[in-house]
Amino acid sequence: MYETPLPAQLSDSNRRIIDTSATTLRVYQVWKGSNRFCLGGRLVFGPDVRSIFLTISLIVMPVILFCAFVSQRLIHEFDHHLGNLIVAILIIFTVYDLILLLLTSGRDPGIIPRNLHPPELEEDGSTMSTDWLGSQSGVGVPSLPPTKDVVVNGVIVKVKYCQTCMLYRPPRCSHCSICNNCVERFDHHCPWVGQCIGKRNYRFFFMFVSSTTILCLYVFALCWVNIKKIMDEYHCNVWRALLKSPVSGILILYTFVTAWFVGGLTVFHLYLIFTNQTTYENFRYRYDSKMNPYNRGCVRNIFEIFFSKIPKSKNNFRAKVKLDSSALFAASISLARTMSPEMPKTSFDIEMGKRQAVAAEDFEEIQSQIDSVGGLERCGTQPRHTNQGDKANWEMSPDIRMLAAEFGMEPSFNDRQKVRRGH
Repeated sequence: MYETPLPAQLSDSNRRIIDTSATTLRVYQVWKGSNRFCLGGRLVFGPDVRSIFLTISLIVMPVILFCAFVSQRLIHEFDHHLGNLIVAILIIFTVYDLILLLLTSGRDPGIIPRNLHPPELEEDGSTMSTDWLGSQSGVGVPSLPPTKDVVVNGVIVKVKYCQTCMLYRPPRCSHCSICNNCVERFDHHCPWVGQCIGKRNYRFFFMFVSSTTILCLYVFALCWVNIKKIMDEYHCNVWRALLKSPVSGILILYTFVTAWFVGGLTVFHLYLIFTNQTTYENFRYRYDSKMNPYNRGCVRNIFEIFFSKIPKSKNNFRAKVKLDSSALFAASISLARTMSPEMPKTSFDIEMGKRQAVAAEDFEEIQSQIDSVGGLERCGTQPRHTNQGDKANWEMSPDIRMLAAEFGMEPSFNDRQKVRRGH
């Protein structure tokens, strides 16, 4: 890794301190998106990952109620082996559903790595918009075009330039404002799983939604079976049976409403799969059978979603990144000399013979004090110490004096003493 050379004016002790203070972090620790990471970057979630606990509770609590209050009657009514099998299937299917939820929420959905610098303007202008090329005539340094033309299955598709990620988004890619990432084959950001749905987790998302629908219908049917058994046993109507097993009635109502929601979502995504669309494309572009350049036929569309190989992640979140602290220190020295507020600020606190990095605002406050003294000297004014607060503003700690001596600013402090004494 290229390292910026240390300034010549630094002492050997400072060189050794800065060399040893170079920190090696991992990619997920310096990630610029809004993602949350667990297990050392092995699991990547969205910023709203807490919503996954609500989703888990909405799945697990009805199953617990069913096993605690409904399953016992079914086990006794049926043959014990059959009754136990009914409950075992429910538990196994619930675990399977939760695993799909974690696979959807805890993996990279297809994040495209950001560029460190904007891409170079292509010499071949054939892919650029004609209107944009005309608008750039006579301009000294042309800017990057907002869109480019890409051919997909013989159809020209415009791809946009992302100012945040500094790249031209591939076809079907979009920037998620919640996760602050560009995601391949972006479908939508799902608040129920706390993650973007993209190329690498859409399959698991659909399997999760469809399995949740089946789970709801399974509990719904078993609760009705329990009500029917109560009606046969006590020779009563439905309402009396519901009074004898109120949990069954609650679960019937709950699973009925939930099945409509997740079932409707399953049907909608089946339509998207058959026509090879994403939720984003369906709401934004309203493709028909002739306009959609990604539609390859129903069979091929299904094969692409369920039987194609999931691509590897383009991000190695556990890769090590070495931070060049010498470059940061050089930037701080340049800041002290140029007074530029736009450059990175770094300060050092001298304590027990060691310099430790502190907040950038501390260095700014020190510099403002130095600046104020220099300004008074240039203007030829003399400060009036009317109160203790003004006097405190002029008092410089030994740390500041040592820092100034390190940066070669000691004459400024001597001038400050002369100003205070009226010389």
